[in-house]
Amino acid sequence: MNTQKLLSYTRKAVDEYQLIEDHDTIAVGLSGGKDSLTLLTALHGLMRFYPHPFTLEAITVDLGNPGFNTEGIRSYCEKLHVPYTCVKTEISRIIFEERQEKNPCSLCAKMRKGALNEAIKARGCNKVAYAHHKDDIIETLFMSLIYEGRINTFSPRTYLDRTDLTVIRPLLFVDEAEITGYSRDMALPVSKSGCAADGFTKREYIKNMLSGIYQENPGARERIFGAIVNQNFSGWPKRINRYEAR
Repeated sequence: MNTQKLLSYTRKAVDEYQLIEDHDTIAVGLSGGKDSLTLLTALHGLMRFYPHPFTLEAITVDLGNPGFNTEGIRSYCEKLHVPYTCVKTEISRIIFEERQEKNPCSLCAKMRKGALNEAIKARGCNKVAYAHHKDDIIETLFMSLIYEGRINTFSPRTYLDRTDLTVIRPLLFVDEAEITGYSRDMALPVSKSGCAADGFTKREYIKNMLSGIYQENPGARERIFGAIVNQNFSGWPKRINRYEAR
């Protein structure tokens, strides 16, 4: 995937689900992973020519994991002229040492989002962009079905009334494999999270399960994703033709 294709995917999502409006200030949560760095790159490229002007802020919540380094992320944001904020926390210590959580992901996500939202509001942003891609959307559907008994997944756009923030997901039409290739080809400054639970999560189990399904059933990924975007889930914004969107 080249930058032109990435921008095409991103604009498709932004137009069809009305993700960006005039004068939005959009925070990008930068974890240091390939997904969030690709998202920042995509929105920065879109910002230069999109007919509805918007600005970007980049924010990292440092969980305090050993070995996590933000210098490469900070330098990349400086290169793009995107303001960067790093929020230092002790979330990792609290979860793994103090509480010794056996299933840490849910609590970690809540604490991380709390710290991120506080920083977002302090920076005057009205929207936050998450880097969830096509495979995340599919995996979340199966996680919801298997572990919660619900048929549900991430929405392209969600308003959070408790924080007065709107969450947007501009990478929903992008495959994870394309992001992996793009981040490698563009030499994005990916930083390992250092999380002790990395690779041993329920999401990783679902990812491996789906990999087997895809290998045995060519085209299954696209059919499942097509079913999701055509399902009209409760809370999803209306999808409109991108050429009629503006």
